[in-house]
Amino acid sequence: MPAQFISLLDDFLSLIYPRLCYACGNSLYFNESVICNRCLATLPLTNSHLSKDNPVARAFWGRIPIEGAAARYYFRKGGPVQRLLHNLKYNHAPEIGIFIGQIYGKELLQGEAFRSVDLIIPIPLHLEKLKKRGYNQSAMFGQGLSQSMKIPIDEDSLYRTYYTDTQTRKSREERWENVKFVFTLKENADLEGKHILLVDDVITTGSTIEACANKLMEKKGVRISVAAIAFPSSTF
Repeated sequence: MPAQFISLLDDFLSLIYPRLCYACGNSLYFNESVICNRCLATLPLTNSHLSKDNPVARAFWGRIPIEGAAARYYFRKGGPVQRLLHNLKYNHAPEIGIFIGQIYGKELLQGEAFRSVDLIIPIPLHLEKLKKRGYNQSAMFGQGLSQSMKIPIDEDSLYRTYYTDTQTRKSREERWENVKFVFTLKENADLEGKHILLVDDVITTGSTIEACANKLMEKKGVRISVAAIAFPSSTF
């Protein structure tokens, strides 16, 4: 089928079923996917993968030992990055996580701390919430990272044993109490000696990451790095 015809057909279908950017809501052009080129160029990057001393890493200082920590975007309430996260979690758009993971995986490999990662593990959802949502948004991000970093993803070894309330509107202390005992490792999980990249869609207080990391580090020789789509900021 000629490329010109495909382009015309795509434009026609877009009039009936418009493809919209998940960040700004504007129509996507023929060569754009998930996020428009304008948003890709203007969404606030943290560049935290290029430095071990960055705001994401500092969130875990004195809490858990980490090799590296990074998030691709800063977000603020009501901004385009928060709209991305909302669409990913609540508007059945798993492609957002995969798309950003594919982009960010290549960037993470520029950071020394992430080049020795052996395995990617996403923050697990409770089975009840997974059935309701249909997918784990952190796992979608992890799958994109896995594809671009050429590193396997493990969605089975770490799981959530208790259903917990949403972390939204909870204080740091309340978030920790809400998650500190809810994660479990499979008995036969083959994780010893591995450098694990623990991934989530967003890091706020870091309580969920901390709880998961503590459980993973029960395995001998496990080292932890952290990556997320977004991290909060009030500086832009």
